[in-house]
Amino acid sequence: MMEIRPLLMCFALCVVYATSKPTEKKERVHHDAPLSSREHDDAQGFDYDHDAFLGQKEAKSFDELSPEESKRRLGVIVEKIDGDSDGFVTEVELKAWIKKAQKKYIYENVDRQWKDFDVNNDGMISWEEYRNVTYGTYLDDSEPDDGYNYQHMMARDERRFKMADQNGDQIANKEEFTAFLHPEEYDHMKDIVVLETMEDIDKNGDGFIDLNEYIGDMYNHEDEMEEPDWVATEREQFSEFRDKNKDGKMDREETMDWILPSDYDHAEAEAKHLVYESDSNKDGKLSKEEILNKYDLFVGSQATDFGEALVRHDEF
Repeated sequence: MMEIRPLLMCFALCVVYATSKPTEKKERVHHDAPLSSREHDDAQGFDYDHDAFLGQKEAKSFDELSPEESKRRLGVIVEKIDGDSDGFVTEVELKAWIKKAQKKYIYENVDRQWKDFDVNNDGMISWEEYRNVTYGTYLDDSEPDDGYNYQHMMARDERRFKMADQNGDQIANKEEFTAFLHPEEYDHMKDIVVLETMEDIDKNGDGFIDLNEYIGDMYNHEDEMEEPDWVATEREQFSEFRDKNKDGKMDREETMDWILPSDYDHAEAEAKHLVYESDSNKDGKLSKEEILNKYDLFVGSQATDFGEALVRHDEF
């Protein structure tokens, strides 16, 4: 049994954050992180592409192998990327690989929590297992000292669990549990992210977010303090950009545009770039041979130490 349940801890931290630092702005917008901190300039080298293809942490370890070993290990990766095992890597498969490589920290987080919730060690996590581990002792106390409504929190979690549980069997595999813990990373979970956000901010329960609720969520006003400049900027942002139909409040669609903006898709752009540069016969997909012929674009030579990375990529 864990001493601190992860989602309850997250909830408590959010409450503290919202109430203890009145001049600091709370950030609700979810942006994709850049694929690399390096400049994308192939004329100067392929470091950006290596970071994008493997993730920055893994790419740093790719510095010691010979070209021959680099190609051999890249060949193993190609087989992993080829999801339908048809002998080719498509742009879609490459994009999916890049996205997973970039989100390795999320999978590591899920792996750390998995054993705490998979009580019967069957490789799956049922809603009952999650509920009992997370809320069991709290639900026995009808009047908890900390003042949280655990029945309400559990109902929200169950609703999210059902959304993540795509086959509806009330049991989550690793990918479904990842979607449950990190819903902002999955397209099919976007509605629940928006719904939970609106429930948090919509204090009058009318199903919308008005200006006062919008500002109140990010700024805890104290009479003795002068309002910081960023608050005035956010008021303008609400009126000019958030409230698109100018009715004085944000509905579900406007809230989604705010917290889940349609950013430039870096993974898709990189996948297109890698295919364009490597597709020698211009059939729109990459054979293993085509990728290995351009191995230095993907992982380089004397720029790969793939031993540990290959093992860790097995989770993908």
